[in-house]
Amino acid sequence: MAEEAAVRAQVEAVRRLKQDKAVPDETAKEVAKLLEMKAQLGEDEGKHKFVLKTPKGTRDYGPKQMAIRERVFDAIISCFRRHGAEVIDTPVFELKETLTGKYGEDSKLIYDLKDQGGELLSLRYDLTVPFARYLAMNKITNIKRYHIAKVYRRDNPAMTRGRYREFYQCDFDIAGQFDPMIPDAECLKIVCEILSDLQLGDFVIKVNDRRILDGMFAVCGVPDSKFRTICSSVDKLDKVPWEEVRNEMVGEKGLSPEAADRIGEYVQLHGGLDLIEQLLQDPKLSQNKLAKEGLGDMKLLFEYLMLFGITGKISFDLSLARGLDYYTGVIFEAVLLHQKNEHVEEPVSVGSVAGGGRYDGLVGMFDPKGRKVPCVGVSIGIERIFSILEQRLEASEEKIRTTETQVLVASAQKKLLEERLKLIAELWDAGIKAEMLYKKNPKLLNQLQYCEDTGIPLVAIVGEQELKDGVVRLRIVATREEVNVRRESLVEEIRIRTSQR
Repeated sequence: MAEEAAVRAQVEAVRRLKQDKAVPDETAKEVAKLLEMKAQLGEDEGKHKFVLKTPKGTRDYGPKQMAIRERVFDAIISCFRRHGAEVIDTPVFELKETLTGKYGEDSKLIYDLKDQGGELLSLRYDLTVPFARYLAMNKITNIKRYHIAKVYRRDNPAMTRGRYREFYQCDFDIAGQFDPMIPDAECLKIVCEILSDLQLGDFVIKVNDRRILDGMFAVCGVPDSKFRTICSSVDKLDKVPWEEVRNEMVGEKGLSPEAADRIGEYVQLHGGLDLIEQLLQDPKLSQNKLAKEGLGDMKLLFEYLMLFGITGKISFDLSLARGLDYYTGVIFEAVLLHQKNEHVEEPVSVGSVAGGGRYDGLVGMFDPKGRKVPCVGVSIGIERIFSILEQRLEASEEKIRTTETQVLVASAQKKLLEERLKLIAELWDAGIKAEMLYKKNPKLLNQLQYCEDTGIPLVAIVGEQELKDGVVRLRIVATREEVNVRRESLVEEIRIRTSQR
């Protein structure tokens, strides 16, 4: 520090000298050196200028956004609980080896962490692999669980479409050995219930089966070694036309044009039970063991979905491939249909809003003895749903309450702070959500205006006369009606009036 101070002093002395008279060349060189040293020390030591931004692919959520999110979470959680799910949580990071090799081509999107104490760790990419690790580690063979938590992907974010590097997933999974397609049908029912409850508009749930895909690739002449990479090309069909996907298969992935054309005949098909029946009679597919198994289960699934009354929302779609390596059977994806919103001129398009499938082999990958636990699950795309609702509410200019305060404790005259504090303590102790202004002598008009601005429905007013009479003046903000309520009846009166809202 003494060295730095000396350099600074020299620099300042030379500067003053330069202002007074011309400086010889040698001195000028010294000045240049000293100025360079000063620049390295920093002009404003201790005044670090922060770049005030969130990291790429992340965002802050203010009170209004959080109010919308809480509504969505409440709808999803109540659905999961209605279907009998328990809740679990797992660490935000896992051993790197736990996540490695489970996501196919998407593995490059995993965030690796710096070595800490000899453990190589990575941030969780989804909630499914940690769930499988949890089952294997705790030797659990039967559970219905939900898990809502943040996951991390080193992706190219497209935040306008709800695509982030840090985001929440809302997962529901059924693990255990059960009769075919009953848990799978329930997962699809859950997706229908949630999307209908959130009133996001018209949607369709595309359904396929990994066994049908693998059988189709086999009969079309795709080598075994190319199944997964061709699968990831097919998965792009919801975003790009068939010609582009075909070019990628042939040009980049070395598939024969004949095989690509045969795939093209299948992957452009979609429908319901009729299509399943048609493919069961297909001369090529019906000869393939895997495809036949998958189509048989798909037929059973549609029969159950018919009993649930949701086949109108389901489409058997041979282009659906879902890129993750761990799927073994039924796969599905919910997509919002393009629609013109009454408040927004352009249709809101944000891709899929839910997805999932069957992964019977994942738990066995972690179990030392390779014991398998069949699993099927669904993940709700909360960020994409949230981006739609946020746009919609912004456009409609609907006022959103950001607190749940039931009543504001106010005073009508000065010098009543003690009375307000006593009353609000009574309300808090009784479980009433209450607020007061943090001023000794606030004006009544300001207190009433605060309720108007924040949407607080009731005001409990204490005044000199009310204190004498043993009452509290309760004001209904919406109608401006006022009633006197006995102090001992106030809690019950607030509960009755706020439960009616």
